[in-house]
Amino acid sequence: MNPPHPRNAPPVPAKPSALKDLFSGAGYLARGIGWTARHPAQWLFGLIPALIVLAVYAAALVFLAFQIDDLAAWTTGFADGWADAARTSARVVAGVAIYGSALFLAMITFTAVTLLVGDPFYEAIAVRVEESRGGAPPEPDVPLLVQLGRAIKDTLVIGAIALAFAVVFFACGFLPVVGQTVVPVVAALVSGYFLAGELTSIALERRGVLRKERFARMRADRPLVVGFGATTFVVFLIPLGAVLAMPGAVAGATLLARERLADDPLVTAGDGGVASHH
Repeated sequence: MNPPHPRNAPPVPAKPSALKDLFSGAGYLARGIGWTARHPAQWLFGLIPALIVLAVYAAALVFLAFQIDDLAAWTTGFADGWADAARTSARVVAGVAIYGSALFLAMITFTAVTLLVGDPFYEAIAVRVEESRGGAPPEPDVPLLVQLGRAIKDTLVIGAIALAFAVVFFACGFLPVVGQTVVPVVAALVSGYFLAGELTSIALERRGVLRKERFARMRADRPLVVGFGATTFVVFLIPLGAVLAMPGAVAGATLLARERLADDPLVTAGDGGVASHH
């Protein structure tokens, strides 16, 4: 039997609907881009690591594009004895699926690698965002090598998960109609969720909230997180969007973490533990 509700207790605020949270999440990206528009020096500062990583990724994707015919033929060896039209169709679908999976993997890992390479840049931007909203939590008393090790481990873990999803989406890409309609949408939502996890890591780890607890909090506000992450994913698909919008995405993720995922905007949980989710 549930205990009686105290007569004078304040009413518990109703949780926003999933649809409202979805649009609220998208709004955080707009707010982050708006913040960088008002602070152009911070925006330019944040472009540097994104440009470096983009150059490496672009070279890899161009190389893959030149090899895609051979890869498609290799993965559809079972179709060698088919009629020309059927064999060509199978290889076209395979080529699209392979390159689409590579783009999905690149999109997932681009943020993680860029944050790893540009950690000092984005940490500085996140602090400036927090200071503009009332103050940033103190830097955690964790050795630099430990922080770097955590960042590398998180990148590898999320990269492995992304690779597993890429394999699934690659296989689903062969499904007629569904593979060209539903699968890309699901891929965008999944990709966005993990993008949000990477982008909010800066503000949450400063509060002592590490990867496992971070994703636990994200699950509790999944529509909000997916709204932010999927919108960011779509913007990142625009040519040069991943570079130009990265500083704004970091700013938006900082606001999201501060206002919705953290227990208190300025209270840290220390290095070893985390306070319970609000």
